[in-house]
Order: sequence, then structure tokens, then C-alpha cells
Amino acid sequence: MSQGKKSDPNNKIAAENRKARFNYEVLDTLETGIVLSGTEVKALRLGQANIQDSYASFEGGELWLINSYIPEYLQANRFNHETRRRRKLLVSKREMARLAQNIEREGMTLIPLKIYFNDRGMAKMLLAVSRGKKLHDKRESEKQRDWNREKGRLLKERG
Repeated sequence: MSQGKKSDPNNKIAAENRKARFNYEVLDTLETGIVLSGTEVKALRLGQANIQDSYASFEGGELWLINSYIPEYLQANRFNHETRRRRKLLVSKREMARLAQNIEREGMTLIPLKIYFNDRGMAKMLLAVSRGKKLHDKRESEKQRDWNREKGRLLKERG
């Protein structure tokens, strides 16, 4: 599966799930397309969307993003969208089959990491195949993060 372009300055992040890497062990990432209406795209460009509690699920042979929040676009009046509707994700059949197999067999889950606009202006989603962390795993990752921060401080003082 493909890795997201983290350092590309052309990718404007519309929404990011910052707690995902703390709550889940990310095993693989996949860039997917997302089916949006016009008012959803305009609202995403304002950068007020929230994907904290959302996840992806297979239903009817298709991949859906569930429980994501994209606020109403105020200038659209009566043509606005539902804020928490299910949104279809676009992946190839081969990748969908591989994802479905991982989810079924190994008990993994699909968590969105971020929604962004690529260099062509298309809305994309970075989706993570992940496994939930236990409480002791979360504590361990917090200890590791604190140690790395302290190590950086010590090296900065020496040099």
C-alpha cells in the first residue's frame, strides 16, 4: 500500500486525527479518494472538519467513512449537506479485497488519519490499517515519547 506524502507543501490538510497514533498501532496506510458534495468540499477547505471518532467500514461491497463531521457551509443556504452522513471511499478492487481480508482475519480496524487536498486539488484521505492499543501499550508509547523529548533537550544543551 502507498505511503502518504508527509513533506509535500502542496498538500493542504483539511482534517487530522491526532489521537489515532496514540490509541491505535498503525500497521499500514493507504491513500483513498472520498466522494463529497460541492458544499462539503467548500467546508473542508475552511478546515473545520473533525474525524476524531470516525472509522471506515465495508458495507455492500463498498468502503464507507462513518461518523465523520464536516460542518455546513454557511453560504450554501438550502443546498447544504448533512454534517454526519456516511461518505463513500474510493479504492481499487484489489486493495479493497486485501483490506477486507485483513479486517476479517486479523481483527484490525480502518481509521482515518487525515483528509487533505493533493496538488491537483482533489480531496484525499489517508486511511490506516490499525490495531487498538491496550492501556499498557499507551503508557509505554507515552514513556518513549517523553524520553525522546528529554533526550533532545539534553543533546541541545550539550551542543
